[in-house]
Amino acid sequence: MYQPARFLFGPNLMTIFGPLLRKGPRLPLRRERWELHDGDFVDVDRLDGPAQAPLLVALHGLEGSSSAHYLRGLLEQARLRGWRGLALNFRGCSGDMNRLLRSYHSGETADLGEVISRVRGEAEQIVLVGCSLGGNVLVKWLGEQGAQVPRQIRAAAALSVPFDLAACSRKLDSGGFWRWVYRTRFLRTLKRKSLLKGEQHPGALDTARVAAARTLFEFDDAVTAAVHGFESAPDYYAQCSSGPFVARVAVPLLLLSAEDDPFIPASSIPRTTPPNVTLEVWPRGGHLGFVEGPPWRPRFYAERRAVEFLAQQLR
Repeated sequence: MYQPARFLFGPNLMTIFGPLLRKGPRLPLRRERWELHDGDFVDVDRLDGPAQAPLLVALHGLEGSSSAHYLRGLLEQARLRGWRGLALNFRGCSGDMNRLLRSYHSGETADLGEVISRVRGEAEQIVLVGCSLGGNVLVKWLGEQGAQVPRQIRAAAALSVPFDLAACSRKLDSGGFWRWVYRTRFLRTLKRKSLLKGEQHPGALDTARVAAARTLFEFDDAVTAAVHGFESAPDYYAQCSSGPFVARVAVPLLLLSAEDDPFIPASSIPRTTPPNVTLEVWPRGGHLGFVEGPPWRPRFYAERRAVEFLAQQLR
């Protein structure tokens, strides 16, 4: 049972507590660089463990990385159970710029597919967790696989998923101080990376449009859609929103969301799901927050609940 921390009295405080004040678990992670079929690469951080132990694969959110506090928390939960772990850094998110013009986005599932193909031979039990954008990627990939999902994939959990990308873009681009803070934070790093890509690949981007972007919609229209083969931002949102893919997922899946998520409208959360999908929606929790306990000893429900659900499916 989740009991929201009393000292975090609003969704925005719940959302920013972890990134600003949480001391992430110290873990003995080992970095590997994996070459991809198209000549690019991704970096992964590994948590070693017994050879026969389950493997947890974790995906971060927009402009996050394997060092995100919530990903480290998930790996810590895996470590406590004696599992192995692997945190994927999406292209360009590990601290080193990827080689190609293209990067990652909310619907890019091919890289996850390559990662799964690579680890299938090293674990008989694989469980997956995606957070925010990573949750959208995960749900979409599982839906694309349907009944053909690799047999090693036993269960998955997706936290604070933006099921409707257009609705989430509208919400983050709307007025208000906190939405301005979130939007500005995302755009600062997204635009910086894209302008660097423009220098590396002259003429491939409309750098004037990139520099002028003041909303996530404008950025997605100028960069995400243009670079990754979509007609426009609305086309990207329509093709890559994970909501329509939920019904096609064939493995046990936990969807954990909060109605007060400042990034995601509650109306976009799918309320009807197939029997293999467990939907858990709490009134409070913010975005990837779900903090419990006192300020001097906070606990993080979403990470604990996700790994607990996955362990139940393995049993």
